[in-house]
Amino acid sequence: MALWQAGDVRARLVAAHGLGETPPEICTFKTTGDKIQDKSLREFGGKGLFTKEIEDALLSGGIDLAVHSMKDMPTVLPDGLEIACVLEREDVRDAFLSPAGSCLADLPEGAVVGTSSLRRQAQVRRMRPDFRVIEFRGNVETRLRKLSEGLADATLLAAAGLSRLGKQEHITAYIEPEEMLPAVAQGAICIETRCDDSSARALLGAINHAETAICVGAERAFLRELDGSCRTPIAGLAVLDGGVMRFRGQILTPDGTTAHETERTGPPGDGAAMGIDAAKELLALGGDGFFKVPA
Repeated sequence: MALWQAGDVRARLVAAHGLGETPPEICTFKTTGDKIQDKSLREFGGKGLFTKEIEDALLSGGIDLAVHSMKDMPTVLPDGLEIACVLEREDVRDAFLSPAGSCLADLPEGAVVGTSSLRRQAQVRRMRPDFRVIEFRGNVETRLRKLSEGLADATLLAAAGLSRLGKQEHITAYIEPEEMLPAVAQGAICIETRCDDSSARALLGAINHAETAICVGAERAFLRELDGSCRTPIAGLAVLDGGVMRFRGQILTPDGTTAHETERTGPPGDGAAMGIDAAKELLALGGDGFFKVPA
């Protein structure tokens, strides 16, 4: 997935700036998050596990641009780094994959659902408390193999990722946001740079998608106010329609027994303020200890 994303950014830059004779070089990194395959990432520090090695190379000058799945990005970046570009967002929906049913509601009682996302785990448990939810780590191919081997009756993945890899044929059904609100920034790719690298920002300006940047900016403001990470079940989605932003946010307890949701509408320029205001409302509704991870 990471190689696909980097290749897509390079292709966009080549097309925008005529760099056919000197295309940007792609450097690959194996991050801590990639190396941990048999345990939950929240035991080791959360979202930053997918970015640390790449950001270290960026700060040292070893690379000039860092391409990330935006939902993997911490809301607070290291000093000296910034998100300078966001590509046009793809499908925000979660995808349901299963040989045992046509949708989550169709699975038999006691079915096993595998997912590494705490958000999805909580949402699935809320929808179907009878399910057994298990940790499902690994890249897309690994998770598809585990499903085919019968380690779970179903799994959930980001529809955008499956589409980028050309694996849509594995999707049993798409889950609409009204049924399962997606992760903050799901479906978006961002490019991180050094704050003082004006030449990189100039290159990236040609491929930045302003509407997507505004929407994920609102979602990340919401997440930042909640102090969210992959250790907390949080969902959020901002959509622009006719010059009006609609923002929806949700928090859940890890076991899915309790959830709070809220919604805001307003001008796009108020997106970050709406996200922050929504987060404050949900924090008040949840009360102290809502996000406390059970020992």
